[in-house]
Amino acid sequence: MPQTVKGVIARSKGADVELVDVVVPDPGPGEAVVAVQACGVCHTDLHYREGGINDEFPFLLGHEAAGVVEAVGEGVTEVAPGDFVVLNWRAVCGLCRACLKGRPWYCFATHNATQKMTLTDGTELTPALGIGAFVEKTLVAAGQCTRVDPDADAAAVGLLGCGVMAGFGAAVNTGGVGRGDSVAVIGCGGVGNAAIAGANVAGATTIVAVDVDDRKLEQARRFGATHTVNSAQQDPVEAIRELTGGHGADVVVEAVGRPETYEQAFYARDLAGTVVLVGVPTPDKQVTLPMIDVFGRGGSLKSSWYGDCLPSRDFPMLVDLYRQGRFDLDAFVSERVGLGDVEAAFAKMEKGEVLRSVVVLEEAGA
Repeated sequence: MPQTVKGVIARSKGADVELVDVVVPDPGPGEAVVAVQACGVCHTDLHYREGGINDEFPFLLGHEAAGVVEAVGEGVTEVAPGDFVVLNWRAVCGLCRACLKGRPWYCFATHNATQKMTLTDGTELTPALGIGAFVEKTLVAAGQCTRVDPDADAAAVGLLGCGVMAGFGAAVNTGGVGRGDSVAVIGCGGVGNAAIAGANVAGATTIVAVDVDDRKLEQARRFGATHTVNSAQQDPVEAIRELTGGHGADVVVEAVGRPETYEQAFYARDLAGTVVLVGVPTPDKQVTLPMIDVFGRGGSLKSSWYGDCLPSRDFPMLVDLYRQGRFDLDAFVSERVGLGDVEAAFAKMEKGEVLRSVVVLEEAGA
C-alpha cells in the first residue's frame, strides 16, 4: 500500500521550502522504494527552488542521498530489500547508442521512476534530478540505486550522488589526471574540492586551488591542494603559470560556470593541455575566445557530465577508498541537520559557510 511520509518541497518560485506529507506509491516494474538515511544540501536544490531548472512546481527537493532499499518492483534484479545504496540521477539504459558503443557513462536515455510521488491531495511532485530525497522514503528507478559497503557513513557516502562524484570525476574521468600531472582547480566549493581530492588520489604532483575566499582556499589544502591562489588579489593565470614552470597546468578544472573563470582556465593551461568545465552555467552565459588561440593552443576543451561517472563502477570504488582512509569524504560534511532545517542550510550555503550541510533522517525524527 502507498505510504505517507514527511518530505521537503518547494511549492513556488522563491518561496521558503515546506515540510509536508508526501505519498509514496508501492514500487512498480523497474522501481524501488528507498528509506533515506542522509541527503546532502546541494546548490542544485536551491536552483530548483528559485526556478532556475524549470517551472514544474512543486518540487520534492534533495538528490545527494544514501539509504536502504525497502521494496522493489517486478523485474528488479540490480538491488534487493535490505541493500545499502547510494542514489544516482543517471540510471543507465543499456540500449542507447552510447551504451551500445561501450560508453555507458554518456548514456543518452537515462531514466527515472515512472510513477509519481504526490501530496495528500493528489498533486504530483517533481523529484529533484529524478530522485527527491529530502524525504523519509523515496521512489526511484532501480537503476538509480548503487550498492556500496553497508558499514560506510550514509552522510558521507551519500554525497557521491552528485557534487563529490561530479568533481572527482571531472579531474579523473574527464580530465584524465595522472601521475606527475599539474592541475589547477578554479572554484573551491564542494565540487572543486572533490576535483582537488581526485587529482590528489590520481597522483598529480602540483595542485593549484583558485578561489576568492581564503576560507575555501584553506579547506582546499585539506583535500590535497599544494598551492593556493586568491584570484581577488592576484591574476590567477599568471599565478598558475608561475607555479607550473611558466607553462600552465596540464589540466584545469573550471568549477564555477562563469565566462570569466572559463577564460582564465583556457589561458592557464599548458599547450596541448585540457580544460574541463564542470561548473554549471546559467543559460544566459556566453564565452568568446579568439579562434586562433583555440587552434594554436591545441589540447582539449571538455564538459564533464556528472563527472563522466558510471555509478556501478565508481561509487563502490570511491567508498572503498573512503573506508581505507585514502579519500576523506567526512571532510565534506560541514554539519548534520534535520528535515526541518533545509531552508537554514540554504542560507548557510549561499554565504559560503559550509561545504555541505547533510540532512540526517534519524535526527529529523524519522
